[in-house]
Amino acid sequence: MPDSARPPRELDLAVSTVIFALLADRSGNTSRLWLPLVRRIRDPFGERWALPGGWAAPTESLVGTASRNLLETTGLAPTYLEQLYAFGDLDRSPTGRVVSIVYWALVRPEQAEQAEDSENVRWFPADELPLLAFDHNLIVEYALWRLRTKMEYSRIAHAFLGATFTLTELRHVHEAVLQKPLDPANFRRQVESSDAIVRTDERVTGGRHRPPRLYRYNGSIELADNGPLAHHQI
Repeated sequence: MPDSARPPRELDLAVSTVIFALLADRSGNTSRLWLPLVRRIRDPFGERWALPGGWAAPTESLVGTASRNLLETTGLAPTYLEQLYAFGDLDRSPTGRVVSIVYWALVRPEQAEQAEDSENVRWFPADELPLLAFDHNLIVEYALWRLRTKMEYSRIAHAFLGATFTLTELRHVHEAVLQKPLDPANFRRQVESSDAIVRTDERVTGGRHRPPRLYRYNGSIELADNGPLAHHQI
């Protein structure tokens, strides 16, 4: 069909970001996935919580827009953003046709503490969200599925850890994300037989028992299977 035969359509482009952090639950004991949400101050969906985001700027890249909106709304500046998916159902916005390019990021607890804490910015457990604006519940559900799938074959857990870590700390990250206990012996065998982690000569200092060995991730393996264009340093 020639272009002249195609009826014109209005289409707006937005950018949103899902940020996950492993934080202690309200009892202060078990780590679980949390994410920051922003309260909308105008219609549509005024007063509802939503993912950080905004309209795509014509003079900057999509990842640049995601990074800027994230910093302006939450105060967070993740070291990387990975493009998650494009959401463009016809009825996802009552104001007209809106396509959202969604990015996601993973941050460590000390990075999450840098987020804005105000009446309109709040952290929520990822599996206990209220009814969000637009289709943002669906977006978070998809991001959780992607994260849990990647835990099985990529070194994405590294984003929740420091430069070095114990095998117990690594296992706790997997258990918190996957929401199930893992057999310590089997987990140790699996990760030590993989190329993902490398033993160091360091051990945890202090403690009454033999200090556990510290590991680091193999730097020759990508953080996640982002492809040649999806991974952007910010």
